Amino acid sequence: MNAPVVAQADSNQVPESGTRAFAAFEWMLALRYLRSRRANGFVSVIAGFSFLGIMLGVATLIVVMSVMNGFHIELMSKIIGINGHVFMQGADTPLTDYDEVIERVSKVPGVKVALPMVESAAGVSSPYQQSGALVRGIREKDIKQLPGIAGNVKLGTLDNFDTSEGVAIGQKLAENLSVRVGDKVSILTARGAQTPFGVAPRIKSYPVVAIFQIGVSEFDGIFVYMPLAEAQEFFNREDEATVIEAFVDNPDDMDNMRKKLDAAVGRPMIMTDWRQRNRSFFEALKVERTVMFFILTLIVIVAALNIISGLTMLVKDKGRAIAILRTMGATRGAILRIFLITGSAIGIVGTLAGFLLGLLVAHNLEAIRTGLNTMFNLNIFDPTYYFLSRLPSVVVPSDVITIVTLSLSLSLLATILPSWSAAKTDPVEALRYE
Repeated sequence: MNAPVVAQADSNQVPESGTRAFAAFEWMLALRYLRSRRANGFVSVIAGFSFLGIMLGVATLIVVMSVMNGFHIELMSKIIGINGHVFMQGADTPLTDYDEVIERVSKVPGVKVALPMVESAAGVSSPYQQSGALVRGIREKDIKQLPGIAGNVKLGTLDNFDTSEGVAIGQKLAENLSVRVGDKVSILTARGAQTPFGVAPRIKSYPVVAIFQIGVSEFDGIFVYMPLAEAQEFFNREDEATVIEAFVDNPDDMDNMRKKLDAAVGRPMIMTDWRQRNRSFFEALKVERTVMFFILTLIVIVAALNIISGLTMLVKDKGRAIAILRTMGATRGAILRIFLITGSAIGIVGTLAGFLLGLLVAHNLEAIRTGLNTMFNLNIFDPTYYFLSRLPSVVVPSDVITIVTLSLSLSLLATILPSWSAAKTDPVEALRYE
């Protein structure tokens, strides 16, 4: 009496021994499901859009992160290269002992360069135009050590700068004033000679001995350098410096460096560093970079959702085939792995294609920009409106690894639910009405 019951039970059960995991037939079926057929052509279209979404998402993330990294690195090097890492101004008394202070500061381990300057805002004019400027008095040996100036002189020379009685100006300022090396510019300051009626403005003409290009349009359009002794006389700062700038080996370790400098200066000083002067700018850049990363990650997430919808439709379409495979001895694990391979293939190939496309564009971004400007008469990334004269792009390996890992993880997670649904398919129910 019990035999028929046993036979009935056995007919509803499928042996779970099966073949080894990721066997050849699992790969064959998974890749076959990706190919277009009349019955599931729409599924293949969704798979194609998922592939394109992941590829474009990964490529866009790599390119945008590279540009943001390029902006950060370029602006850091340009801004700090021209402005220094630490700024020390005299407190209580004028900074007339700057030579002694520099000697003590230079002996601090980690300090590369320390130099005195006289700094003041002034008006600069030529026979053709006029502009505002930040005039800096500096010694010849010091200006040749400035990272932003050394090696960036495009016209003229800084040789004999101390005795030239001339000035060095940025290229953009030279263009605004329509002057070249050898032409004269007039510098006007409101802090001139003392008279019985008060302080009279002072104006004096100087020949242009050098034109430099820092690479930051704002700096190239505002800085004017003159010999320190001349600046002291012109701005009524006899034997005085308004600021001492120092460059250090490790600008990221400023807290420790400031303690050493405080102990070394030997007099009351007001000390600031590059983080305080540029905090808002670099914080805004950091926030923008983070926001852009999360916004562009949505492209990859949408593509992963397309994988879910495509696999779900594929499971519904292949319900009869799944049931037949189960009755032929395929285990639930085999069915699960077939659809895992199907969905993961879209994510892996899309991520790989996006990785290659992103690196190709990121490494040739400036050439692409120049080509588009020339071909279509455009003006992409106009230096007039941006700090930099070129579009920077720096590929950071850790960012690329993060983006690729994120894309692969989302793609794999997107395949789990539909694959699990396929593995739970009951062959009896699937074939009941066939």
